[in-house]
Amino acid sequence: MKKSWFKEIFNTEKPIIAMCHFQPLPGDPYYDPVSGMDYVVEKAKKDLINLQEGGVDAIMFSNEFSLPYLTEVKPQTVAAMGRVIGELLGNIHVPFGVNVLWDPIASIDLAAATGAKFIREIMSGVYASDFGLWNTNVGKVARHKIEVGRKDLKLFFNIVPEAAKYLADRDISEIAKTTVFNNRPDALCVSGLTAGAETDSQILIKVKNIVPDTIVFSNTGCRLENIENQLKYSDGAIVGTTFKVDGVFENPVDKDRVKTFMEKVKSIR
Repeated sequence: MKKSWFKEIFNTEKPIIAMCHFQPLPGDPYYDPVSGMDYVVEKAKKDLINLQEGGVDAIMFSNEFSLPYLTEVKPQTVAAMGRVIGELLGNIHVPFGVNVLWDPIASIDLAAATGAKFIREIMSGVYASDFGLWNTNVGKVARHKIEVGRKDLKLFFNIVPEAAKYLADRDISEIAKTTVFNNRPDALCVSGLTAGAETDSQILIKVKNIVPDTIVFSNTGCRLENIENQLKYSDGAIVGTTFKVDGVFENPVDKDRVKTFMEKVKSIR
């Protein structure tokens, strides 16, 4: 049985949460100070409108182009993302979440400031990653959302971090089981190796079988040709790259691709 909050937020079965990726922000290595923040807002607004007109069920805003990522972001990143979302609020017509890569505390702060319904982050575990040794403090994260007055905020735990591997040799079933027991996540997100890489359906099956009462999202690599299979074993999907022009990560959102994808999803539902 689905959790009551799940239906209240998404109002559908098998929701598709679309990624709205922000251009590089002030302080990021690839930020363009000549174009400035007006350009960042303009690009995000176009993508948001195309995603919504294409029929997605929800949006997640993220600083996807802040490469290479920090595990403790600078204040200017949260401030810049807050500005963008603030300027877009009048155009947002679906539920939305935020993802400040890769910092759950900053994500909670941004959600508190913007009214986001959920965040997605790496919140538990220790990893060897492209960003160095990656540690977490899930107890601090759980308490922080109470401190900022967002007890209602839903926490989506990414338990297969992109570009990282658990330091201990642990099976995904064990990770899912102990994460749910110890941390009580609102949802688990299962990923491929990088953004746009297909999530292994066998891993989805393992996770869902071991924690059947927990919401599980397919987190990366959903495409028109595999979405039926992905939704067969998950409760929903988070989709980014496949909605871009030619399915290329760096490109803007293609409304026609979104519409075609969502028509397929609706037929599956």
